[in-house]
Amino acid sequence: MLTKEIKLYEDRDDVTLTTYITGKKGEVPGRRPAILICPGGAYFSCSDQEAEPVALRFSAMGYQTFVLRYSTYLEGKGGFPDLFGEMPVKESCLHPTPVREVGKAMLIIREYADEWMVDTDRIAVCGFSAGAHNAAMYSVYWHTPLLTDYFQVSEDCLKPAALILGYTLSDYVYMEEREKSPFDQAFFGASNLALLGSRENSEERLKEVSPCRLVSAKNPPTFLWATAQDQMVPVQHSLRMAHALADHRIPFEMHIFEEGPHGLSLADQSSALARSQIFPDAAKWTALAEAWLKKRFSLELPEKTEF
Repeated sequence: MLTKEIKLYEDRDDVTLTTYITGKKGEVPGRRPAILICPGGAYFSCSDQEAEPVALRFSAMGYQTFVLRYSTYLEGKGGFPDLFGEMPVKESCLHPTPVREVGKAMLIIREYADEWMVDTDRIAVCGFSAGAHNAAMYSVYWHTPLLTDYFQVSEDCLKPAALILGYTLSDYVYMEEREKSPFDQAFFGASNLALLGSRENSEERLKEVSPCRLVSAKNPPTFLWATAQDQMVPVQHSLRMAHALADHRIPFEMHIFEEGPHGLSLADQSSALARSQIFPDAAKWTALAEAWLKKRFSLELPEKTEF
């Protein structure tokens, strides 16, 4: 496996694209589909739990995988800022920077497609929590001037073939309207500041970052999964995204598991930090996603080997 970390900016170490390339030499034939993974972290950081373990799982399915650590408030450090204290605005991580970094990662993958043996017509974007929000944002903005004009490229250079969203946040307007505890109010206010520059934002501004309200015929086929017990990002976000996809006749598949808190990643011991993050039913999402991907991303293999 070829593992390489690429900096998206020469003067920053926190925004990187990490490759997990298999079959570079030896018997494995041809180009492979790819999965670009965006970890979550409330736009404060990028979770390790939703990074390499996920990349290795998709790699084991036969895909070339990549982890994007996009711009976040803590600039590559883990943890949380002072949710109840003063937080200076950091221009480097404000919208639309994170979604543009997904586009930059897509362009890098295409640039090295020959070396990395990537099938550029079959690149999926996968995300979890805030990373799923970033991936969903990409699914509604990839073809717009926000990215095409910024990079001075055609739509085809940025087009995603599929989307995988784990416990996504899809509607900032709904999140603002929803009744919240004092901690949740502080948490999402701080997250809003990290992404939008203010704890409180106009409805118009919130709609700009609510992908379920921006779905169009250009959205890619989408796989969604979440848990009904998620108290941090309620399952309604996945339901609203699914509703919007259905309204626009975008192919999608959704799985809502009864049990499990927010942030499960793979929901088994390969990504868990404690037994409280292991839920065998929710862990089935990877096998379900694999079956769903095979409808679109099955490897082009010969009928039989030659000896």
